[in-house]
Amino acid sequence: MSQPCIGILMLETRFPRPPGDIGNPDTWPFPVRMRVVTGASAEKVVLDDPRGLLGAFVDAGRALIAEGCTGLTTSCGFLSLMQDELKDALGVPFASSPLMQLPMIEAMLPAGQQAGVLTISLQSLSPAHLSAAGARADTALAGMPRNGAFASAIFNDCDTMDFDTCREEMIAAARGLVSQNQNIGAIVLECTNMAPYAADIAQATRRPVHSVVSFLKWFQAGLMPPRF
Repeated sequence: MSQPCIGILMLETRFPRPPGDIGNPDTWPFPVRMRVVTGASAEKVVLDDPRGLLGAFVDAGRALIAEGCTGLTTSCGFLSLMQDELKDALGVPFASSPLMQLPMIEAMLPAGQQAGVLTISLQSLSPAHLSAAGARADTALAGMPRNGAFASAIFNDCDTMDFDTCREEMIAAARGLVSQNQNIGAIVLECTNMAPYAADIAQATRRPVHSVVSFLKWFQAGLMPPRF
C-alpha cells in the first residue's frame, strides 16, 4: 500500500449511505478499507451495550491491520465506550468516535462558550459515552426524533431514506440545541451518518460544525503528514 490507510469498522447495516457518510468511499480523499463487524447492528450498538461485541470488533480490527491499515476508526459515535479496550487490543492509533473532538474544540472556543452535541439518540447517549471520549459528562445534547425519517431509517435498517426530510429534522434539532443553550459556540455530530448534512446545519445555526469527516481528515493528516 502506497500510503497509510485508515480502516473503518462498519456496523452491519443496509441503509443508504450518501456522499459524506462514513460508509461511502467517495467521502474520503485518501485510501480507506472497510470491514463489517458481524452482529453489530445500529440498534444493538446504540440502544444496547456494545461492549458485548468487543471480541467481534477486535477480530475485524486485526483483519484490517493485516490488510495494511495503520489507523482504525468505527462507523458509530456510541463506540466511544470501547475506546480504551480497542486501542489497547489492536495496538495501532484508534479513533472510536467523533465525540473525541469535543475537548480540542472547547479548548479553541472563547471564554463562556462550549461545544454541544447532536446525537441520533438523546436517550442513549450517556455521561459514560462522553467521558470515555474525553469530553465533559455534562456536555449539552440534542437528539433526533426517534420516529423521524432519519432515526427510523437507521434503527429499522431500511433500504431507502428520505434525505430531504432527514436534513430538515437535523436542522430543527440543531436549532433547538442552540436556542436552549445560548453558550453553544460549536456543534459536534455524534452520528457518522449525519456528516452529509453538516454544511446545512452550519448555515442554519451559524456555528462551526464538526463531524466524522473533519475528525478523520485530521486523523489521516497525522498518519501521513503532507509533504511540502
